[in-house]
Amino acid sequence: MDILDLARKSGMTVVLEAKIGRQEYQSVHGSLEALEAFAELVATAAQDELAEQEA
Repeated sequence: MDILDLARKSGMTVVLEAKIGRQEYQSVHGSLEALEAFAELVATAAQDELAEQEA
């Protein structure tokens, strides 16, 4: 599950704050509605991953 991709899909903005060596520091910004959409996407992705493991 790519959590940053899910954040973008839910309408949140992902900002690269800094890059030190190979480490990246990012911030995620969005509305309450975007946060709720993000939570739903994470729950769905987790259920899909569980279903794949059980199959």
